[in-house]
Amino acid sequence: MEYSPQEKYEILEKKDLSPSIAQHIIKAPLIAAKAQAGHFVILMAQENGERIPVTLVDWSPKEGWIKVIIQAIGKSTAQMNSLKTGDFFAEVAGPLGTPVEIKKYGTVAGVGGGVGIAELYPIARAFKQAGNKVISILGARNKDLLILEKETADISDSVIITTDDGSKGKKGLVTDALKELSEKEKIDAVFTIGPLPMMKFVALTAKEKNIPAFASLNPIMLDGTGMCGGCRVEIDGKPKFACVDGPMFDAHKTDFDTLIKRTSAYKDLEKESLDKFSKEHNCKIGLH
Repeated sequence: MEYSPQEKYEILEKKDLSPSIAQHIIKAPLIAAKAQAGHFVILMAQENGERIPVTLVDWSPKEGWIKVIIQAIGKSTAQMNSLKTGDFFAEVAGPLGTPVEIKKYGTVAGVGGGVGIAELYPIARAFKQAGNKVISILGARNKDLLILEKETADISDSVIITTDDGSKGKKGLVTDALKELSEKEKIDAVFTIGPLPMMKFVALTAKEKNIPAFASLNPIMLDGTGMCGGCRVEIDGKPKFACVDGPMFDAHKTDFDTLIKRTSAYKDLEKESLDKFSKEHNCKIGLH
């Protein structure tokens, strides 16, 4: 079956944030009307393409658009980031998942790493709107990979930047910044989104300080409706599905080690597929 442009989801604006990360504003009025912080969508760049889950970064019910930020880690995400303003996604399904419970904690620390900064943004904004003091800790390997700094600063009481190489902010890890922050003032809750190893150690750091912590998990996912079981995670010793039960879970009850093993199963195949796509299209895309 062929799709007409009217049935597709137009990219109203596409912006490259780094060689491997791009921002897409997509026309999707029905999704925008129902979106909440923590929701995600599943994208297909073309008919019969791979289904890719991506967390919503922003949305406008009035104007009918949603915003996502995609990092190219395989062929399908590289294809998506090769699309331009005026192109179309074949399918956008959502909003999916369980939205984050937004309530008044007091002081909330949001810890984002890499592209997880984009996913943290709407959650931090919602907590700020609910009357919390929001302190955002943003981490990346270097300054060129930091995203949404200004946007995050606009909805936070303060922002702490860390980079592995010290090219911006404090040299070190987000866990160093969280530990230092918790020693200066009382933190009532921690919400973290980023690479699984990062979230694991953010959770351990929060646990040492007896701070409740929540992590947005990113397992392998296919249908996004709880039917395939591909996104199974272990929470407090019990199986849960990130697509319908999450993606946000109690970080102190999450089995990160098992999840890290499961998500790394296809790393070599992803790299092989991405390298092939880059050569075929005479472009250099990858993790930097």
